[in-house]
Amino acid sequence: MTALAVPAAGTNSFPRLVRIELIKLTSVRLSYGLLAVSVGLTLLWTILQASQAGKANGPEPLTGYAGQTSIITGGVWGLIFAAVLGVTISSGEFRHNTATNTYLAVPGRNRVLAAKAVVGAIGGAVYGVVGCVTALAVGLSFTAAHGYRLLIGAGTLADWSIGRVVGTALLGAIGVVLGSLVRSQLAAVVGVFVWALLVESLIGGLFGAARPYLPYTAATSLAGTPLGEAGFSPASGVPPLPFAAATALLAAIALAGALVAARTTVRRDIT
Repeated sequence: MTALAVPAAGTNSFPRLVRIELIKLTSVRLSYGLLAVSVGLTLLWTILQASQAGKANGPEPLTGYAGQTSIITGGVWGLIFAAVLGVTISSGEFRHNTATNTYLAVPGRNRVLAAKAVVGAIGGAVYGVVGCVTALAVGLSFTAAHGYRLLIGAGTLADWSIGRVVGTALLGAIGVVLGSLVRSQLAAVVGVFVWALLVESLIGGLFGAARPYLPYTAATSLAGTPLGEAGFSPASGVPPLPFAAATALLAAIALAGALVAARTTVRRDIT
């Protein structure tokens, strides 16, 4: 990320630090590039799924509740890219050698980490809103184009939409923590994809009872995605966590990771 002038330490209230981090986030093209890739993959994935619905080896037909659910809630790329965005917010400081200026201007490193986590959550929420609108638009368009009756109630759609935004916000904060712990942007970004697409599928396939407690899976369940449909292993019949429990789990992971980062990597020499 590009280094920006930071006010004198005496004027660095926490809301001001958050505004500074927001300016950093919105002034680099990477943030918008990640969003564009997320939207593109969501469009491609949901269109392919919807076009194959009801065919051999394809998703359930759009005439049923399960088929409509799989299309509308299947675009989970925004969740992954929200975590990637969070990684870039924190690790980008070390990649572009701007961390020294940031921490010299704001000696309270933990406050900087907290501000970055808040901005990661804000950016993640934006990714969630855009991803939700994209998946809904495709799912509803295919359903209407075939003349099928929408079987999912407005209240359920609203719950899934809110859940997707909450999930992406919390994954954005977790990404910030991960980027602070690992510091290597490439390693952290690769780690996000490997964990979400491979590791959780393996763990969920081997230990079905643990699946609802895995962070990426918990976030997808907030968005209404049935367990197992966001990975490569089949569902185990275990119900997802309730909304409040899944939210609390992700928040606890973000907080625990932030506490570890505050006591370890954030304290390390940055020169």
